[in-house]
Amino acid sequence: VQLQASGGGLVSPGGSLRLSCAATGRTFSDLTAGWFRQAPGKEREFVGVISKNGVTTVYADSVKGRFTISRDDAKNLLILQMNSLKPTDTAKYFCAATHRNSASRTTSGYEWWGKGTLVTVSS
Repeated sequence: VQLQASGGGLVSPGGSLRLSCAATGRTFSDLTAGWFRQAPGKEREFVGVISKNGVTTVYADSVKGRFTISRDDAKNLLILQMNSLKPTDTAKYFCAATHRNSASRTTSGYEWWGKGTLVTVSS
């Protein structure tokens, strides 16, 4: 599976940004997919995950109510809609996927990773 994240950029505090992750190499609906982020000097942290059928989503407390994960299996796309962005959201965002059914919050729960897209929240 190859994953390619896009949509990052510079946004002002309180603004919105929409990230996309294009998947190739495997039927996307067979994959549980998630987002992680890594700020400079920090470890990669869980943002959220969506189940294979799109019914279940799980979010980190730090983004709950502001970020929404969705998927478009017809287009093989994973989406992260980010609203009410804060400077603390500044990080490189990575999409990840696994063949497992479980919605893991740890990096070890995913076999495939994209290269990441940088999000900077600053005035």
